[in-house]
Amino acid sequence: MRYFGYLSRRLVGGLLTVLAVISVCFLVLEALPGDPTDMILGETATDQDRVQLRRMLRLDQPFSTRYAQFLLDIVVPARGMGHSLRQPTRSAWSMIVEAWPDTVALALGAGLVAWTLAIPLALIAATRPRTKTDAVVGVVSMLGVAIPSLWLGPLLILAFCVALPWLPFPGPDARGLPALILPSLTLGVGMAGILTRMGRVALRETLREPFIQAARARGLSEPAVLIKHALRAAMVPLLTAGGAQLSSLLGGAIITEKIFDRPGLGTLLLQSLTTRDLPVVLACVVVIAITAVFVQLLVDVAYVLVDPRIRLA
Repeated sequence: MRYFGYLSRRLVGGLLTVLAVISVCFLVLEALPGDPTDMILGETATDQDRVQLRRMLRLDQPFSTRYAQFLLDIVVPARGMGHSLRQPTRSAWSMIVEAWPDTVALALGAGLVAWTLAIPLALIAATRPRTKTDAVVGVVSMLGVAIPSLWLGPLLILAFCVALPWLPFPGPDARGLPALILPSLTLGVGMAGILTRMGRVALRETLREPFIQAARARGLSEPAVLIKHALRAAMVPLLTAGGAQLSSLLGGAIITEKIFDRPGLGTLLLQSLTTRDLPVVLACVVVIAITAVFVQLLVDVAYVLVDPRIRLA
């Protein structure tokens, strides 16, 4: 029961943080120079057209009224988080729902690539400390962290779409699992580098613990000791890093989405910022912040599953 109380406090604290973040974003966007009506109507519009559009978009109302309406748009499901300024017939929520599946698919694909690469490399490096193998794994993981996706993405396109046409060329019509491979690799390599370095350190410290020696003394095989005991005990820092990475990816990987011409939440946020579509921008921020809170909550639950000592503590 104590742990459930802890999770409840974490959830309430996270939601209050979300409220603070979106309030700050609302203030910043309101303070930005420029008028959204100028971008919608263009420079040739008359003053009367601008006044009518501002009245229709509720931009002529006081700041406190607009902020209250913004909070109501979030809380009341029927409001759909407000309506787009560029597309008044569409709600911000409908635009997010349209972009959300591509973002989730990319985040899960990148996470699968990262964990598939990181766990074996971390185990290999941790069991062979201060050897050439350990040094090679360290260099590879450092390269994974250092190589920017802005360079790796085009390189993969040249390699597997141009020189070796094994995968479809990026574009809005590229869909399905083959089109997801290269974007997932582009993001997953960097994530794998971070997870490998953290996992190598955590596993080395765990392998020195007395319970590992006791497991070996009981006659358990080395793979059983590594996977069942050492890896499970070292998963807490890996889950922390993996949860933070997943939260950032679910918020949209703008650079990777642009390189591979994929729709997603990051692309939608960038387009809305460019056109000063404030309701959509704020709705994206709300979704990203709430997603980060619930991902962290899931990570807290996963802590208990991999290490029951946390619940007892």
